[in-house]
Amino acid sequence: MQHAVGSPLPPPHQPGHGPATGWSPAAHHPGPQNAGAHQGSVPVPPPPPAPGHPAPPPRPASSCAPSAPETTGHVPLPPGGPVAMPMAPPAATLPDPAGTTLAVLLIGPAGAGKTSVAKYWADHRRVPTAHISLDDVREWVRSGFADPQSGWNDNSEAQYRLARRTCGFAARNFLANGISCILDDAVFPDRPVVGLGGWKRHVGPGLLPVVLLPGLEIVLERNAERSGNRRLSDDEVARIHGRMAGWYGSGLPIIDNSQLDIPQTAQVLNDVLSRSIASPPQW
Repeated sequence: MQHAVGSPLPPPHQPGHGPATGWSPAAHHPGPQNAGAHQGSVPVPPPPPAPGHPAPPPRPASSCAPSAPETTGHVPLPPGGPVAMPMAPPAATLPDPAGTTLAVLLIGPAGAGKTSVAKYWADHRRVPTAHISLDDVREWVRSGFADPQSGWNDNSEAQYRLARRTCGFAARNFLANGISCILDDAVFPDRPVVGLGGWKRHVGPGLLPVVLLPGLEIVLERNAERSGNRRLSDDEVARIHGRMAGWYGSGLPIIDNSQLDIPQTAQVLNDVLSRSIASPPQW
């Protein structure tokens, strides 16, 4: 039997097997014999039983009902709003931050270990937690990336603010869906409007800032191990570290991790966050 050019071949029919799933002969080979199939109003009667054999019982109506349509996989997500301050449980002991949904901002100079500590802390929590690095988001810009090391100007400032706003929106969306966040950024205490003020606007008043500030020698040593545009000159590292010293006396919790490895620093961070939940810092 020949088929018209361009018409698909029907699937092979084997004894005891019906047509292939999802393939309808009427849909591919319309003709006079199938005209009633397109109307859906004239049912085709079953063939009469053979002599000497009883007629088969009627099929229940439920077996003829069309199957439910396949789902699209779309999952509605609640919108992210400003993050409120976490509620401390009324107990004499400090709350355990490991099982609490939190928004944390880890502040520190280049080479303080912010990214390493934030990743470790996020990896070892009992609740879902995301790590959002400002530097990573800034480097999403490939062509036209404004590297602050080449000179701080309006373009680099605009990309920095855009990355911060993007991080803030991402954090709010994660938190609205039950996923904690830890962000890391080199926020300077002498620029409160574009520093902590910007993060509070983008994330919400429930953001818990913690400063990671080891000694200058440690920061210089860690910075020397970096490569690419993440590595700064020694003079620049010393200048940033000196500005970060302004966080002393600010009221924010400060961790000196000069003699601590990454797991130890993450444990101290948990202790600091317990106190921050029980008594939120004023900032």
